[in-house]
Amino acid sequence: MPKQFQIIPYPFDSQLEFTLAHQQRDYLSWPIVYFLQNTQEAYVGETTDMVTRMKAHLKTENKQQLKSVSLILSDLFNKSATLDLESNLIRYIAADGQFNLLNGNLGLSDHKFYQQKEIYWELFRDIWSELRSLGIARHSLEYIDNSDLFKYSPYKTLSREQTNGLKMILNCLLDDQAKVSLIHGGAGTGKSILAIFLFKLLKTDLKDFNRADFDESDEELFELVEAVRNKYGELDIGLVIPMQSFRKTISKVFKNIKGLSPKMVIGPAEVAKRKYDLLIVDEGHRLRQWKNLAAYYGTFRKASQQLGFDELTCSELDWIEQQADRSIIFYDEFQSIKPSDVNAQRFIDLQLKSSTRIERLRSQFRVRGGAPYMDLIHGIFKDGAAMPAKLFESVHYDFKLFDDLDEMVATIKSKNEQEGLCRMVAGFAWEWISKNDRTLNDIVIGESQLQWNSTDVDWVNSPNAINEVGCIHTTQGYDLNYTGLIIGPELDYDFTTKSFVVHKDRYKDKNGKNSISDPKVLKNYILNIYRTILFRGIRGTYVYVCNDNLRAYLSQFIKRQQKQGAEQEDGVLISAVPCAHSVPFYDLAVAAGNFSELQQSETLQYVDVEERYQDPQRYFACKVVGESMNKIIPNGSICLFERYQGGSRNGLICLVGSSSFEDRDFGANYTIKEYSSKKTITEEGWQHQEIILLPKSSDDSYSPIVLKDEETVDLQVIGVFRLVL
Repeated sequence: MPKQFQIIPYPFDSQLEFTLAHQQRDYLSWPIVYFLQNTQEAYVGETTDMVTRMKAHLKTENKQQLKSVSLILSDLFNKSATLDLESNLIRYIAADGQFNLLNGNLGLSDHKFYQQKEIYWELFRDIWSELRSLGIARHSLEYIDNSDLFKYSPYKTLSREQTNGLKMILNCLLDDQAKVSLIHGGAGTGKSILAIFLFKLLKTDLKDFNRADFDESDEELFELVEAVRNKYGELDIGLVIPMQSFRKTISKVFKNIKGLSPKMVIGPAEVAKRKYDLLIVDEGHRLRQWKNLAAYYGTFRKASQQLGFDELTCSELDWIEQQADRSIIFYDEFQSIKPSDVNAQRFIDLQLKSSTRIERLRSQFRVRGGAPYMDLIHGIFKDGAAMPAKLFESVHYDFKLFDDLDEMVATIKSKNEQEGLCRMVAGFAWEWISKNDRTLNDIVIGESQLQWNSTDVDWVNSPNAINEVGCIHTTQGYDLNYTGLIIGPELDYDFTTKSFVVHKDRYKDKNGKNSISDPKVLKNYILNIYRTILFRGIRGTYVYVCNDNLRAYLSQFIKRQQKQGAEQEDGVLISAVPCAHSVPFYDLAVAAGNFSELQQSETLQYVDVEERYQDPQRYFACKVVGESMNKIIPNGSICLFERYQGGSRNGLICLVGSSSFEDRDFGANYTIKEYSSKKTITEEGWQHQEIILLPKSSDDSYSPIVLKDEETVDLQVIGVFRLVL
């Protein structure tokens, strides 16, 4: 198929007007896209009057150093196509990292298209491929999609909801009463994107700021930006990121954006060094207080004293308030994960101040499971959860519970090969013994042996990350395509109290539990850790649970990934682990002893049943072999039983056990028959009970089992029969 476009380079000099007028007559008044560049800087634009636009650029001071222009031409272009192509080129060229873009439009434009944007995507892919062959672009689109430069680029086009969030924050800056603006937003609501976008918007050179950068229909946004720029002019701004790993990542992003510098991304300790006009704080819930600071104690004490605070009672939040004339703080109470984080009460107190403005971000931009997934995770990870037992279903999000850890690891590695940026993450329930000796394994579960992260700085993007396991400290703030989560043995579930159970001795983050005397506080931190990790995956999350009760609890909500090699019998799945809508399965054909011994069997298995029978405390299943009941139960059928509640009546099909008989179908002690009993009075006046267990067989050789008084003493009616198959 012939190409639908052409890319033609020209020198960007005084002869360009003459050259274009003679060589590109067919496109002089036609929509085109162009790419201006030298070895380090570039500018992307679109026009329907190439000669006039090039003349204007040649007169612009900051573009006169550019050396060449590449025209992207096509007979298929219309205004919609060129606007879409321009927008995508700006986003991907910025994230490709080869050029510093001179564009000032920051991806704000969201023009109305004559056709759906999707129809232009394949054309853009082809154009990008040729740009790579010409040396203008370096990386594939798939590589860029997974890069932090792309995820956190201020050149990304904002959605309508994000634009509304930006307007809200701009209004905060225009509010003379708001010294502090506290922006509440859950995981995935775009806090980091808006923080970076706002920072770039305020630092863009005024000469690069113009009306054409905005959607023509959004006059309100343009007026807000113009008002903020006129009010504040050249602000002294800092972007505060408390977590070292994520701070390092965003510093790399700033390095590749014209007008920004890695030095603008600072840690809380740097706030103490000087005053700022405006501080934008991302992940404000991770600001610290005087608790379990380990190696940071000295720095915290010095900064506190320098600012005139008592280190024992102050926090980094106090530093922010004192050192900034104004501050924008993004905050999520559910992502506070350790005692060193600022106490939630401190943020409550902050909200009560008249100088604090409170706003909320609500839309979900990371997790493709959307609000239903977010609501599910918040709903099930709290004590006394009243969530109905219903499996999460979504065509947009892959959420599975794994029975086999090795299978989950293999699946994450396979997804990483296909999609990139897929990682294993675990709760902090194992010591980091491989930190100083990489021949050792940290996480040992059965035959599975895994190692913690080999670096704690930007681990997500480190070369060997796919072969390691990260923790909350190395993943908070990051986006992943797929997350494989190991919920460790420190967390379990009690079905009786309907509450989570924390085993403090199994939780290995010493700085995360020291000084905590209230078990509820520790539980809240641990639940926050798992909630936060469960919100990292964009396309999906896989879960492996160490403790049986917690696995059974979560199986009510998370669809189970069938274990390879699980037994499938007559359409009934038999597995060694419980899942949603499953009940215990007992192999009575080979069992000996009484029912309580069977409950404790290490070889206990499970079968899936209808939702109404899912209570494992009330129902169980077993396989019936033999022909004594073949009129009702075919030989080899798997039957569902309800645990005996007393009041057996004649005509019920019952599973019974007694040491006084051996049934030829089942072996010692157990049989399934129709239950019948009668009482008689002897001539001496004694009451006599006779129990008759009736076969229901086409084979007349099967006779009833009649039990006399002395034989019924240890008789157990185990359950009332319901046929599964």
